Amino acid sequence: MTKRIQFARTGGSEVLEFVDAAPVDPGPGEVRIANRAVGLNFIDIYFRTGLYPAPSLPSGLGTEAAGVVDAVGQGVDHLRTGDRVAYAQGPLGAYGEAHVLPAAKVVKLPDTIDFETAAASMLKGLTVQYLLRQTRELKGGETILWHAAAGGVGSIACQWAKALGVKLIGTVSSPEKAALAEKNGAWATIDYTREDVVERVRELTGGEMCDVVYDSVGKDTWETSLDCLKPRSLMVSFGNASGPVEGVNIGILNQKGSLFVTRPSLNGYADTRERLEWMAGELFEMLESGKIEVDVSHRYPLADAGQAQDALQNRRTTGSTILLP
Repeated sequence: MTKRIQFARTGGSEVLEFVDAAPVDPGPGEVRIANRAVGLNFIDIYFRTGLYPAPSLPSGLGTEAAGVVDAVGQGVDHLRTGDRVAYAQGPLGAYGEAHVLPAAKVVKLPDTIDFETAAASMLKGLTVQYLLRQTRELKGGETILWHAAAGGVGSIACQWAKALGVKLIGTVSSPEKAALAEKNGAWATIDYTREDVVERVRELTGGEMCDVVYDSVGKDTWETSLDCLKPRSLMVSFGNASGPVEGVNIGILNQKGSLFVTRPSLNGYADTRERLEWMAGELFEMLESGKIEVDVSHRYPLADAGQAQDALQNRRTTGSTILLP
């Protein structure tokens, strides 16, 4: 038997159960991974609460981990038993000692990158890759606004933006988080608990405002984000930490300067094995070069996944959090 986290009903962290699970053999095109470290992400909370519906209940949780291939299904030719690997997509169930998923969603992990770093950076790092390199391919010289700049995704974004020569203005909720974002390469920070974000962006940019706003907060920051943009620039809404953006009259994009808006996702960009491997290759190069360093600030036993989610949801974390099977 192996152990995993599952939930049979939606709700708070108390619905998470640490249970025995019989090992599942991989089917055609699948592999089974013995997880060594598991990533914690806000999207996991969305599934637990029901904001994003799980395919069925009871359900496993999580999509990101790193480990070793311990079984290979028929027709898989790019992975072998014993390979060090990482993944950030696929069916729910990464919160476990073992997980079966399509081999096309799994990439080999370079020997230079340890399991904890991989588990803490795959989903977050691939998210930053598609946001900065694909949703709009930043060339350097742009000014962008990034909400939650001291979080796991934000910490990677600060570093990647600096490497690209992009001026990233990060919103934070405390002086400590401001210091962390600036250490990671943010050009400037705004403490939204005591500063007017729009006015501060106007001051920092000399009235020019931003080329792109990256917003993972959702409902609470939607209007503020739009007001921080230049005419004909891009609003990227990629998360719902405060709840989904609803009831929007599309005419507001015209009123605020003929703006563009997109709601992207990792699955919409890493939609083939070849594309995933290219994206992961860019991330691994950034990690190996030292241009991005992943701060694994918090480690919890897998059994304490609920505590870890509460800390993340209540903004008591900085950097990345991992679960250890």
